[in-house]
Amino acid sequence: MTSNANQRTVFFISDGTGITAETLGHSLISQFEGVAFRQVRVPFVDSQEKALDCVFQIRQASERDGARPVVISTLVNPVTADILRRSDGMVLDFFEAFIAPLEAELGVRSSHMMGRSHGRANSRDYMARIEAINFTMAHDDGVSNSELDQADVILVGVSRSGKTPTSLYLALQFGIKAANYPLIPDDFERGRLPDSLVKYRSKLFGLTIGPERLASIRQERRPDSGYASIENCRYEIEAAQKMMRREGIQWLDSTSKSIEEISAALMQAVRIDRQVY
Repeated sequence: MTSNANQRTVFFISDGTGITAETLGHSLISQFEGVAFRQVRVPFVDSQEKALDCVFQIRQASERDGARPVVISTLVNPVTADILRRSDGMVLDFFEAFIAPLEAELGVRSSHMMGRSHGRANSRDYMARIEAINFTMAHDDGVSNSELDQADVILVGVSRSGKTPTSLYLALQFGIKAANYPLIPDDFERGRLPDSLVKYRSKLFGLTIGPERLASIRQERRPDSGYASIENCRYEIEAAQKMMRREGIQWLDSTSKSIEEISAALMQAVRIDRQVY
């Protein structure tokens, strides 16, 4: 068995969807650029039999790689969590690390209930998120101007600058009603905001992007078109930034930022604070 220190299997194991384990785990393993991680997500580990199957998978990975797999666990049940700790992996148990200190600090025993973070325990928060997603989809790409007064934020920017994925992330993750509107050459020629947006100026937030990156994205959508040409991309970006400066709209360059980074910066800039997760 030959060990390859630069290649490891990492397991994200959860009694729920695995989203929390994977999100936390990605934050950790992204710090180690020299290691190639083979990622395995195992959700809904809610019985001893499933935990034992995980132990078997971890053993197989250890034998194949010649190195201990990294196991990132958010198992709440102490029985299944204990089975996992007896595996051949290097187990990082997030609940063991954080729940016990919190119980000591708060003087309250945790519920140790599975799936609470992504379940429907709080139906009001759940319904708020669904309502936000429906609103955002109905107001994507300037499709509808009705009920914009209900929007928490309205994203503006040139086509393909990241408005739609950011809007959907805000709705899905935080329950934010995010509309978005594409700024087009007609708007630049008129030299003013579209009439439908003027009275909602305080809700506007702009996204911009580097012309080379924009041209690359548009080439995938419409290859060798004027729409995707670097000259047109430069023109639209410069015109959009000029308009946003003139109208006093805060804006952010999305070129090298993830959706998560864009959303966090946006929420801080427009002072949106939501507790829906």
